[in-house]
Amino acid sequence: MKLSVVIPVYNEKTFVEASLRGLFTTSLSVSEREVIVVDDGSTDGTREILDRLMKELPFQLVLQPQNFGKGAAIRKGISLATGDYIVFHDADLEYDPRDLNRMLEPLLQGKADVVYGSRFVGSEMRRLLFFWHQVGNRLLTLLVNMVTNLNFTDMETCYKMFHAKSLKEINLISNRFSIEPEITIKAAKRKLRFYEVAIAYNGRTYEQGKKINWKDGFSAIYHIFYFAFWKGSIR
Repeated sequence: MKLSVVIPVYNEKTFVEASLRGLFTTSLSVSEREVIVVDDGSTDGTREILDRLMKELPFQLVLQPQNFGKGAAIRKGISLATGDYIVFHDADLEYDPRDLNRMLEPLLQGKADVVYGSRFVGSEMRRLLFFWHQVGNRLLTLLVNMVTNLNFTDMETCYKMFHAKSLKEINLISNRFSIEPEITIKAAKRKLRFYEVAIAYNGRTYEQGKKINWKDGFSAIYHIFYFAFWKGSIR
């Protein structure tokens, strides 16, 4: 079985090398891995680092001509993925790739179509950061639970793993952070089987380069209702 790891990257010169090396040195419970890095118009030297790492690490590099957004980068990576399963991985060291094996279990056992790594269901380690950021996350998760009738604990998690066939059948359109509610709601409308597993989380501060903000939160609220009630959103 092959796992495709899609990594959207934008201005991550501080963390991207350590993130990729950590991913490639992690043993996975599949026979093959495919890593697709989509650089979303970085201007801080990230692209030069990725060019150098390509000579050493076996990943596919896609260069977006400009900064279209995280959703656009994820959609591009999905279109190129050839694995049996697809997972999203950030390049900022907030997530531990060793947790990918825990997420693979329900898929390999045939129990799940989708597995989310939750930062809020008893993970062994979690860095304490912004209270209001967590309140916003809880609110967005609650709204998604209301429109999907599922009981997510962490809809906004980066670690989302899918059966590739199921994911590729979903018509995704978001370019920015609204990709998170869109992909969740559309997968739920398709009656896919969801599981959650606990993961570790080493969140970073805005000074360290965290990019999501309150504007993205309000955008997510709008898009939750947009994708929940737009008739064409099941595609």
